[in-house]
Amino acid sequence: MSSTRAGTRARHAELLRLLHQGVTSVEDLAERLDVSPSTVRRDLGRLGADGTVARTYGGAMVAPFHERSVADSADRATAAKQAIARAALPLVPPDGQVFLDAGTTCGALARLIAGEPGLGDLTVVTRGLETATVLADVAHVEVHLLGGRLRRMSHGLVGPVASRSLAPYGFDRAFLGADAVDPARGIGEPTVEETTLKEQVAEASAGSVVLADASKLVPTTMPAWAVLAAPWTLVTDVADAELEARCSVAGVTLLPADAAE
Repeated sequence: MSSTRAGTRARHAELLRLLHQGVTSVEDLAERLDVSPSTVRRDLGRLGADGTVARTYGGAMVAPFHERSVADSADRATAAKQAIARAALPLVPPDGQVFLDAGTTCGALARLIAGEPGLGDLTVVTRGLETATVLADVAHVEVHLLGGRLRRMSHGLVGPVASRSLAPYGFDRAFLGADAVDPARGIGEPTVEETTLKEQVAEASAGSVVLADASKLVPTTMPAWAVLAAPWTLVTDVADAELEARCSVAGVTLLPADAAE
């Protein structure tokens, strides 16, 4: 991963933070970021294409939360998700039992696990259809799929049956996806069902690892939040000084994706 690309992602994260603080004009954003207005306009164009921001006359505003389908998410931030998965792979214990969430970033980690026979006899418990499919024919992985109701948007299993399915398990490590992440609040999700299940997974694990690209780290209003049992680790593709400070205060271990490069 080039330093130029990492710098761009860090600038995008700072731009989003400023938008949330009410700094919305191109000129003001350029001054605060110490870049040219044309650079800000280019950044806003890229973030607008992702649906992260909405352009306004002379500036932009943060777009309201809109849950994306698995198919839509699969085409977004693919390089960042792959880098996050590479950074998280060394945290997978050989011959252990792990929980691997639904979602495209956890799916990227599942693909790496599939290509790592050196992990030994690994047991993966999942609620994600794509995750289970990726690992279904991998000789060194035993796959357990939770029961429950399927959410069409995420292809993840939720509900009381899924919660009861967790009862027999204890995890060496849990790898969780998220629609939003705040070091102090935990994981933001569209439904209480999902946050409840993720809290239960974290409680059953010796340690939780949240996989989230930079777009998930900006302040946002979410319908539900999961407070994770300590300790937990955040693996992300952007780690600036502000995020490092917030993680330190919250007791969260921050692992930048660049650490695996």
